[in-house]
Amino acid sequence: MTRAFPHPYTLGDAQRWLDLNTNVPLARHFAIEVDGTLTGGIGFDPYGGERDGAGSFGYWLGRKYWGRGIATEAARILSGYALKEGGLRRLEALVFAENAASVRVLEKADFSLEGVLRQHYLDRAGRVCDALLFARLS
Repeated sequence: MTRAFPHPYTLGDAQRWLDLNTNVPLARHFAIEVDGTLTGGIGFDPYGGERDGAGSFGYWLGRKYWGRGIATEAARILSGYALKEGGLRRLEALVFAENAASVRVLEKADFSLEGVLRQHYLDRAGRVCDALLFARLS
């Protein structure tokens, strides 16, 4: 989880997210729900200009729901949707290099490791971390 994601996540943060993702021509951001409970979020954002046809992909899942295949299933479904309905040919996902669970989610969702971005992130504690660049092509 990058530092750009609010922590703690408040009701106001949730309302702002809903406002940004309501009444849009093509839905790109979704809540992940399990048994009627909001457990996470997932989405993609197309790039523009010279990167038209490519986009970023990301997700988060509450710790209580880890290890149950929920993120993997959501990533498979939404990445397929983005590449088909979203008109994209390429999706990119960056993860903290030490996040083995997120790496596994992407691998199971047909993303391939393309490279290491050295010293790319600062984590929440301010430590410098590498990022792994994954992509899925149509």
